[in-house]
Amino acid sequence: MAHTAMSGTGTTTGDDPLQTAVWRLRSRGCWTDAAALLAARPGAGPAVQRTSLLVERCLFTGDGWGEAEDSLRTAEALAEDDDDRGAAACERGQLAYASTVLHVRDRADEARTALGRAAALLAPNTPRRPLLDFRRGLIAEHIAGSPQAAKAAYRRAHAGATAHANLLLLSFTWRHLAGLALRDGELAEARHGFAESLRIREELGYLVGTAPALAALADAEPEPEATRLRAEATRLFRLLGGVPAWLSQHLTPPAPAA
Repeated sequence: MAHTAMSGTGTTTGDDPLQTAVWRLRSRGCWTDAAALLAARPGAGPAVQRTSLLVERCLFTGDGWGEAEDSLRTAEALAEDDDDRGAAACERGQLAYASTVLHVRDRADEARTALGRAAALLAPNTPRRPLLDFRRGLIAEHIAGSPQAAKAAYRRAHAGATAHANLLLLSFTWRHLAGLALRDGELAEARHGFAESLRIREELGYLVGTAPALAALADAEPEPEATRLRAEATRLFRLLGGVPAWLSQHLTPPAPAA
């Protein structure tokens, strides 16, 4: 079965001890240690999963680009079928996206090309398709500046994540759909989406993603709840050593209008 975003949570019957250990490390931001557990596993599947961990580390920390690139090339070389090749292309697109949005190097064209290749390779019903749809939404929102296209992609990803019971991905689609709703002034819809994202992450124990979820919900809540949520996000952010690095600029409430 294809690796999904919530593999290894230990919440699903049949999870093997390795995946449980990988999830526990990943959920606490220990991506390097989690990837090391997979290094000895042969085949394209573990190689793609290892790459996804290292790409996530780049996005959360702004570091580790060389190791992620090396792992990605290995995954591409080991791919034996379209599903493997599509999964590797999806990771290449995400790595290029991360490099672009974090202003490391502009790789927007590479991101679009890689995700387009993934779309051509991955079957419509594969469990890997919803993650691809979500990442195409990220490109539309944060690189192309097209919120409507982003919303359509996020909705496809949300439906696919629901169909495949990919709870972690659902936490991301809830959050990003809520962000677009907040942008449009739909406060009730935004609060609901942010709250669902936070609930799922807390239930899964995805600690490294809980502070961003708290901060996002704070942006949609009135005082004093907003301050309480932001304070809790700050506590977790410091507990994890300042990860995700990009969150620091969102933890300070906007200054009141003069």
